[in-house]
Amino acid sequence: MSAENKIIVGISIGDINGVGGEIILKTFQDSRMLDFCTPVIFASARLISFYKKHLSLDVNFHGIDKMEDLLPNRINVLNIWKEQVEVQLGEENETGGKYALKSLTAAVRSLKNQEINVLVTAPISKTNIQSDQFNFPGHTDYLAKELGGNSLMLMISGDLRIGLLTDHVALKDVVKNLSEKLIQTKAATIQKSLIEDFGFIKPKIAVLGINPHTGDNGVIGSEDDKLLRPTLDRLRNNGMLIFGPYAADSFFGSGNYENFDAVIATYHDQGLIPFKTLSFGKGVNYTAGLNFIRTSPDHGTAFDIAGKNQADFESFREAVFSAISIYRSRKEYAELTENRLPVQGKRTHFKKK
Repeated sequence: MSAENKIIVGISIGDINGVGGEIILKTFQDSRMLDFCTPVIFASARLISFYKKHLSLDVNFHGIDKMEDLLPNRINVLNIWKEQVEVQLGEENETGGKYALKSLTAAVRSLKNQEINVLVTAPISKTNIQSDQFNFPGHTDYLAKELGGNSLMLMISGDLRIGLLTDHVALKDVVKNLSEKLIQTKAATIQKSLIEDFGFIKPKIAVLGINPHTGDNGVIGSEDDKLLRPTLDRLRNNGMLIFGPYAADSFFGSGNYENFDAVIATYHDQGLIPFKTLSFGKGVNYTAGLNFIRTSPDHGTAFDIAGKNQADFESFREAVFSAISIYRSRKEYAELTENRLPVQGKRTHFKKK
């Protein structure tokens, strides 16, 4: 790939007191990563120098003050602030949230202005980032507002893809947040993503039940029979290959998930517990359904190990590869549909070395 055609990966630094800086620098310490993309970290050269020195990492970067100065084959750091910031690794404080937000808003603005092709976000603290500018339970809701589209949290790891009907919602509020419209919208979003972002022609989707044993014919709740089953029937009648509801307790242990291209869970832990059990440390959080591409690692700020040089960067690296792959797949889909050429089977995918 020529330098001028490399995908530009924008990276928000996350909470500056967490492991974000460490996993970013460890990812790009391998110079082969620059064969795939041109990274730009939205932070400050002073901050990145602090991480490099503190962690004794052998990595070089290029500080810039504007995107026009971006260099291929280099790790670029866009100076969003110039002041020296006191970093307290492992501490959850107001400063960490303040600069996480500065980085995120600048990166999102650059994405909207098409100065970067994709966005990979390092972990934030959902507590200390809260402010007048950020009043959301997490990245997903903020990005849905800023970037447009029908957002859906889609956890991906290899051939495993788990989407959520409800994400950061208290368990007691899950059922009252469910509706036929929500189920139809989320199902359509994940089908569209599977086709455009992952190359499937006719994806098969499984849906997990709301209640234990999908309600046992109403003995343990009626929502599966009254809401979920009729809605899935209507979606199938409209041509969607969507099946269920399946009892969540045995769905993954039996290996049934391997028969589908994606699984839709009703609520956060129903999907995230099996996902992280099967792929912890290698999974990626992808915000499907947006007009732009954003991925992140499947873990949080890890304040308990921040600054100790113990953070595993594999999930962040996978987030970078996934963003690149999805960008290429979406571009290929746009070209194919624009030319209206017939395609057979599943489209080819980007594969990392």
